[in-house]
Amino acid sequence: MIKAVVFDMFETLVTLFKGRTYFSENIAEDLGIPVDTFRDAWHKTELDRTIGMYTLEDGLRKSLEMLDACTDEAVELVVRKRREGLTDTFNNIPDEIINLLTELKKRGILIGVISNCFSDECEMIHNSKLFPFFDSAKLSYEQGTFKPNPVIFYRMLDELGLEPNECLYVGDGGSRELLAATAIGMKAVQAEWFRPLAFEPHIPCPVMMEYDQAEKPADVLLYLN
Repeated sequence: MIKAVVFDMFETLVTLFKGRTYFSENIAEDLGIPVDTFRDAWHKTELDRTIGMYTLEDGLRKSLEMLDACTDEAVELVVRKRREGLTDTFNNIPDEIINLLTELKKRGILIGVISNCFSDECEMIHNSKLFPFFDSAKLSYEQGTFKPNPVIFYRMLDELGLEPNECLYVGDGGSRELLAATAIGMKAVQAEWFRPLAFEPHIPCPVMMEYDQAEKPADVLLYLN
């Protein structure tokens, strides 16, 4: 019997593709740096930004220092535009998501979230209207580890006081999260509802037909039995 639903955050409960989008190619354009050159330096700090070794600002400075392009003005510009984009992300949570979380609460189902995130995203998650729904939140920036490492899943289970087979994991599939969830014994469903908004090169994961699919948030309720 399913006693908890554990969600991914980005492209599952919220989407980065609605409102003001701000990805690596936008940063590179704003700073006058070739896209591939910037992406290479940016990705070199990604792990440390994800597990809380660097704040977003510190990681950005490290990346720009590699390119001899670090100025206070550049960092402030990128941080501001990322915050604007994230503000749009969390201001555009579909009613269908809120309705799903509300229905789960009514049914007595626990709700968790596991998210790979940077410092600014972590802050936004904590301050969002979604956060009060969560019985447990494991955010990589705070946890010092990230999906698909099973450690972050087991920490969630420990806090919820449940066994893996009592949990349904719902995510778009990025970061090998569905594989990681099923490997420890969770049931997994691939969230498809935000997929039409995504565009290359940021589409996080292909459709994986080996997993059950949810085309709209309410479909998650079909997999509780």
